[in-house]
Amino acid sequence: IGLLYAEGYFRQRLNADGYQEERFPRLDPHGLALTPTGVQVSIEMADDIARLNVWEVTVGRVTLYLLDAAVDSNSPEVAAITNRLYGGDIEHRLRQEMVLGIGGVRALRALGLNPQVFHTNEGHAGFLALERIRELVVSGLTFAEAIEVVRAGGVFTTHTPVPAGIDRFPYDLMLKYFGNFATSIGVEFDELMAVGRRPDEPADDRFNMAVMGLRLAGRSNGVAQLHGAVSREMFQGMWPDVSVEEVPIGAITNGVHAHTWVSDGIADLLANSVGPVWDGADKASWAGVAKLSPTEVWATRTKGRSDLVSFVRSNFGEALLDPQALTIGFARRFATYKRATLLLSQPERLRRLLLDADRPVQFIFAGKAHPADQPGKDMIREIELFARQHEVGNRIVFLQDYDMAVARTMFHGCDVWLNNPRRPLEACGTSGMKAALNGVLNCSILDGWWDECYDGHNGWAIASAGDDADIGRRDLREGTSLFGLLEREIVPLFYDRDAHGVPIQWINKMKDNWCSLGPFVTAARMVREYTSELYEPAAASATSMLGDNAARGKALSQWKRHVASAWADVKVVDLDVDTTAAHEGDRRVVRANVELGGLDTGEITVQALHGPIDSTGSFINTPATVTLLPTGSDAFEGAYAVGEAGPYGVTVRAIPHHDDLISPMEMGLVAWAR
Repeated sequence: IGLLYAEGYFRQRLNADGYQEERFPRLDPHGLALTPTGVQVSIEMADDIARLNVWEVTVGRVTLYLLDAAVDSNSPEVAAITNRLYGGDIEHRLRQEMVLGIGGVRALRALGLNPQVFHTNEGHAGFLALERIRELVVSGLTFAEAIEVVRAGGVFTTHTPVPAGIDRFPYDLMLKYFGNFATSIGVEFDELMAVGRRPDEPADDRFNMAVMGLRLAGRSNGVAQLHGAVSREMFQGMWPDVSVEEVPIGAITNGVHAHTWVSDGIADLLANSVGPVWDGADKASWAGVAKLSPTEVWATRTKGRSDLVSFVRSNFGEALLDPQALTIGFARRFATYKRATLLLSQPERLRRLLLDADRPVQFIFAGKAHPADQPGKDMIREIELFARQHEVGNRIVFLQDYDMAVARTMFHGCDVWLNNPRRPLEACGTSGMKAALNGVLNCSILDGWWDECYDGHNGWAIASAGDDADIGRRDLREGTSLFGLLEREIVPLFYDRDAHGVPIQWINKMKDNWCSLGPFVTAARMVREYTSELYEPAAASATSMLGDNAARGKALSQWKRHVASAWADVKVVDLDVDTTAAHEGDRRVVRANVELGGLDTGEITVQALHGPIDSTGSFINTPATVTLLPTGSDAFEGAYAVGEAGPYGVTVRAIPHHDDLISPMEMGLVAWAR
């Protein structure tokens, strides 16, 4: 489900001074590959009504429904909601998200579609959970009961590693648009607002869309393993008694649709060496690239580079670039943290690379800055002005109006894909995956997907100076690392040729790239993981919670209230463990007494956590966990094996237990041994 923007994504051109200018050409829905469904839904929009037409688009085997507010009977303000992807104030943003979330659910119902699982990417569609709650309240459930049912079938994916990237709406604005909504579901407005507030930020009276997403979806994830860790730390305040490692946010690394991005020539090589279904093949099958002929691989890569140079020349001038030179690409959104101008920070070293007569290097940049992002636009201008300098003008190019066609041509033709964000601000960064499938070697900061995929052989890692609090000095250190890789490793390897002019070692590195990354970076792997780890469990939970007139959802809601009210009296009051020196593998018994606070032993789980500790008594790594079993009314006992010799620690905790909890930590309730 998405929005049909009348002006779509903006077109970019650079003016005579090198500044980005935007054009927003209007789209005619009747001239696009859209089918009117004949369905129209409406939602309350403060004192207005938004009527929404629903369009259908077939994208391969996927049906996409787009909501359109450009309806004659709508007020001008409402009709403008779906005018433009970018633009408008915070109220306009709220209206768009109401249309997407609430309108999206109503469109599905009107179309006769009743999915078990609702997956929201970031908080933009988050209001769909409130609409699902409203439906259940109308059917007879309480607000709290409806939350449990909605959570069961909800999946939330966060995409931002920084709080500033999250939509947050002021109290008065939320009251204007959701005051009546709160009344319709039988709760006070402040109770509704609490769904989007962080307990660790009581002074912030804004409604946080990511907080709502995490609360109303039982399963949540980041888009790379590092991003999952960053997200757990960023949102840990929502579960203050839970260790960062156990915050209930997982991670599934993004993947890319291989056939959209891979050139025909490379696809043929992969089909012949990996197999006809190479985009879904396993690691053993991808090892088949080792048998590829270096000459054939190089011929295919050379053709891609020549096609890229021809594309650039046809658009920007015949004197640009060299089809035989090492070509490095940088193409992505021009946000300041991505540091598109890092290379320009050492201009003389850059000029030496560009102007080397024997081993020339050329750079192609592309990307758009958000229309309101002046620093991003300044970075584009800086690159464009550097490219216009006469002595380097044929070796560095900024391609205007970056789109999928430009991207494909760059992925097919570049030799190296450059990515140098400030770690850990890149959530995933899939452009490098698209490049890798084409045999392009990544040179990147260990951020996003590259942090988990770089193995020392399949590309290059720019050293991160994330421990340096001085941003200028950090950029200088990381820029120096990048130039060192270019000068000492990348350029020499590319120009090291055999008697036939083929760079054998470079091609071996391309094969390492394919063998290690090919099975991982495709959307086929990603979808498998979403299906097995999130969608199928969520579907089972949703069915269970809704069955028998939502009996289990009602029971879970009542149980949570019961446990939450009693938890202050749950205490681990006595811990008995052998703390004498131990050897690896020694078996130790731990006993604990736990005051249950009126709960039954079956309503809690008592665990011993054990592992190596540092001089402060803190666990060095994530501790191992063993469940203690009840041996009396308040007594629990269990055994563990010492993991390694040296200082070793043990502690005990109690957490709530219920068979229908999606995560044992979802309530954020933990009683630690004193």
